[in-house]
Amino acid sequence: MNGKLYLIPTTIGTPETDTVIPSKVVDTTKELKHFVVEELRTARRYLSKIGVLTPIDSLEFFELNEHTSPTEIEKMLVPILNGNDLGLLSEAGVPAVADPGSLLVAAAHRKGIKVIPLVGPNSILLTLMASGLNGQNFAFVGYLPIKPEERKKRIKQLEQRSRAENQTQLFIEAPYRNVSIFKDLLQTCSDETLLTIGSELTTVDELILTKKIRDWKKSPIPDINKKNTVFGFLF
Repeated sequence: MNGKLYLIPTTIGTPETDTVIPSKVVDTTKELKHFVVEELRTARRYLSKIGVLTPIDSLEFFELNEHTSPTEIEKMLVPILNGNDLGLLSEAGVPAVADPGSLLVAAAHRKGIKVIPLVGPNSILLTLMASGLNGQNFAFVGYLPIKPEERKKRIKQLEQRSRAENQTQLFIEAPYRNVSIFKDLLQTCSDETLLTIGSELTTVDELILTKKIRDWKKSPIPDINKKNTVFGFLF
């Protein structure tokens, strides 16, 4: 009988585990001996922190990132095919959302493997929950283009979609580009568009604010430089 693939969330930022990760998730994780991770060092540190039952050096780890080949991904499922459970461990938050772990999940479904998502923090949904924007119709569009002109063009496209469909648009950026994209939003969006900033969620530095663009223009730039941040807007 095949094992199962568990999708294991981790903390966002540096809060204590027991404040954001349910005890059942921790208990399930402690029982596992095979893991797929994005970064080995941080995964080992997290597993040590929650007190896994097996010595860390005895655990089996596979590293998965955007450069991992389909053949390598298939090999990561071998423990499951041999009857063992496997944990897909997120680098931060939940796995397989804005995360290369979705490639492993897709491969598991192709092989008929049972996939079990476990409950944990997700910065995208937490931002949406606290935004006051439309939670009935929303889209997460990942990263915007890096080049300024292409980025502004994309912002205009998303704003037009938001206006036409009453749809909240959510996206993320590399932390060091947060201020740059914030300024582009102020320059590009209509004054009536609502813009939400969700930064460093679940940590002591958490910031969640929603204002119209015209009001953001009157305010100081929020403290989001080099901080994990989700942006959302609704026209």
